[in-house]
Amino acid sequence: MTAPLLIADLGRRGYGEVLSLQRDLCRRRVAGEITDDILLLVEHPPVVTLGRGTRATSLPLSADAIGARGVEVYEVERGGDVTWHGPGQLVGYPIVDLRQHREDLHWYLRELEGGLIDALTALGVAAERTPGLTGVWTGGRKIASIGIHVKQWVTFHGFALNVTSDLAGFGLIVPCGIHGVTMTSVARELGTPDDAAAADALWRGASGAVVAAVAHRLDRVPAPAGTTIVPAALEPA
Repeated sequence: MTAPLLIADLGRRGYGEVLSLQRDLCRRRVAGEITDDILLLVEHPPVVTLGRGTRATSLPLSADAIGARGVEVYEVERGGDVTWHGPGQLVGYPIVDLRQHREDLHWYLRELEGGLIDALTALGVAAERTPGLTGVWTGGRKIASIGIHVKQWVTFHGFALNVTSDLAGFGLIVPCGIHGVTMTSVARELGTPDDAAAADALWRGASGAVVAAVAHRLDRVPAPAGTTIVPAALEPA
């Protein structure tokens, strides 16, 4: 029988509380207190995160100047450079024990990319990899970012797919440290009407496509996580 991928949709939550949840779930997975892989889905208020590879040239503004614009800034343990999260962006944090898959970080990164490409294809967006760079592109424009951390072969952090994002947020940074990159979204690529009903339908479609594709790539079956994994206080209102 195929093992489950526990899915927890947290709705819109602050970055800090979800980071704490990820770290706790990773610890519990390493300790064997949780025996199944997990995928957290969330939409964050505006926040800039600085990965271990962040360079000074990736921050045209100081952290204080970014904060003065009402955007939180976090230094985190994930790989990669700087990125922005905000409303309209579907963020996924897989808590995956690679000992049950392959103890190979490059394989895992390529599978995350492949899952996002599969999901975008299902949505009608032709997406691809760019050799030498992590993430997903369409027509030379970047549509999804990936940055992970691994502790004793258990992953956390993950990916961010721009669904209906206000791409102006990326103007605070040099996204992923790639000068001259053009960011895009599913809504922009599909020409989705700028109204709440269309945005909601696209969000639900993107979420479903991502869950199905990532589960397939990990050879898992999606299943609700429940409050035994995610505290009731963090479930969507």
